[in-house]
Parts: sequence; structure tokens; C-alpha cells
Amino acid sequence: MSRVALLGATGTIGRATAQALVAAGHDVVAMVRKEPALHLPGATLRRADAGDPASLMHDGFAGEHFDAVVSCMASRTGVARDAWAIDHTAHCHALALAERCGAAHFVLLSAICVQKPRLAFQQAKLAFEADLIASGLRYSIVRPTAFFKSLSGQIERVRGGKPFLLFGDGTLTACKPISNRDLAAYIAGCLIEPERWNKVLPIGGPGPAITPRQQGEALFGMLGMEPKFRSVPPGFLGSIAGALGFASRLIPPLGTKAELARIGHYYATESMLVLDPATGRYDAAMTPETGSDTLFDHYRAIIAGEAAPDDRGDHAVF
Repeated sequence: MSRVALLGATGTIGRATAQALVAAGHDVVAMVRKEPALHLPGATLRRADAGDPASLMHDGFAGEHFDAVVSCMASRTGVARDAWAIDHTAHCHALALAERCGAAHFVLLSAICVQKPRLAFQQAKLAFEADLIASGLRYSIVRPTAFFKSLSGQIERVRGGKPFLLFGDGTLTACKPISNRDLAAYIAGCLIEPERWNKVLPIGGPGPAITPRQQGEALFGMLGMEPKFRSVPPGFLGSIAGALGFASRLIPPLGTKAELARIGHYYATESMLVLDPATGRYDAAMTPETGSDTLFDHYRAIIAGEAAPDDRGDHAVF
């Protein structure tokens, strides 16, 4: 058993990770920014703002000893100001406190998309990954593929008789989606599995890799409906991003909308799989797998009313 400081426990992955850590027998202290309307059985909740170094030090870590720090913390929007404040600066404060409180291990939830960084939040994540590696602390950097919630936004749309929206023909990208539960178990396992120490760890759910068209075809099949697709040109969001970026020179607040459009374009055109450095192509076979939950089982559970529709937050494209 380890005493673990958990950051980012209010997010969907953070909540699942808290449960996985508690189930593994760890003493978990979850540090949350707001007074939590959050129930994490077996974990201790502390109100501490990770974006405020003084709050994190005095209210969160409180001068106590921790064996490990696990961070599932991430910026909500991914725009530059938010990304650098949370994905980099707040994590740097947490790293300094981890060292001060005697932690031997820092487990970081990152993202597989940092392999091809073109966005502010990717640069911020990579900057902290480099800081963590250089710190000398034992680390595990987990880079998951697509989450179920990011691929479940069209269920109600299709059930209501509307077409499934695709970029291009729907085969431009692919991923090995991973569930909250399977990813949380993998993150918790980093504390006790030496082969996951001092490594960058890309991870997906059980294969095979699936494309957006395959997601749509499966969804129509589950609903007993004839497949009906509508194609959106892949460059559509890119054009919007360019126009908003130009307009932001005169109206600065449009810069945020431009960055969100760039994020949407990135996910519409890049696969969430391991990028083969030798070929520069995404490779499903090189993308490790874990767990047993499948995206299509998740679809079935939502359709049957056994699971609530996913709250996709600020990163929803459709």
C-alpha cells in the first residue's frame, strides 16, 4: 500500500482512477479545487486549488509524506492560456511538492496526440513531460488513445433519425478506444509494475483499431436502422480556424474560437494510434492494448439505458 496524492479527481478519468487506487489498497488523498459534490468511497477529499501553488502546498499536500503522486489533471479547453496554466505550470508546482513530500514516483496522464504536436496544449504537455523526466523522480507517463466519451456524441443524433457525420469518407483516422475503467486500472498498475517505470507508455483499449465509419455502421446496426451518413470536408474546420485566426487580429477574443477549431480539425484528421518514427505513419499493430471494455459495448449500454450518455465537455466536435 502506498499513500497517494491524486490530482484531477473530479474528471471522469480521475474519478475512475481514484476508485482503482482505492481498490488496489492505496491510501488516496484526492485534491480538488472546489468544494466537492463528489463521492469517492475510500478516498480522502481535500479542497486545494492545483493552479494556486500556495493552496496546493498548504491545503493539499499540507507538509505530509506521500509515496506517490498521480495526476489526471488537464486543461478543460486546451486553448493556450488554459493549457500552459494547467498542463504545464500547475504540474510543475505539483512536481516540486512531490519531491518535497518525499514521493518516489509521479504518474502522469498525458495524451497520445503529443506525438505530432501542432497545438498549444500538446506543447504544454510535452514541456512538462520533459520536466518530469529530467527531475530524476521515478515516472510513468501514460499516453492513452481516444476515450469512449469522445466517440459517443452522435448516439442521440442517430437515434433521432439524423445522419452520422463523418469527415471525408470516415476512414481517414482510426483509434483503439479505451474505457475509463480500463485506463484507470492501467494508471493504478503503474505504481506496482516495474516494466512501466521510467517510461512513456502509449496505451489503447482492446483492438482492432476502428474508424469513424465503422463506429457509425455499428451504431446503426445496434439501433436496427439503415445506415445514413453525411460527409463534412476534412478541411472545413481548418478553414474556419484560419478565418477566425485572421479575424482575431481585430477581435482578439476570436483567437480562442480559432484554437478550438484547430483542435477539432486535428482530431478530425489525425489517428489516435502510435506514430511509427521510421515511416511517419500511424500503426495500429504498434499500439499496445489493455483491458476488456469495448466501445461498442459502451454504445449498447447507453442505448439500453444501462449507462448515462457521456458528458463530452469542451472538446465536443459534433
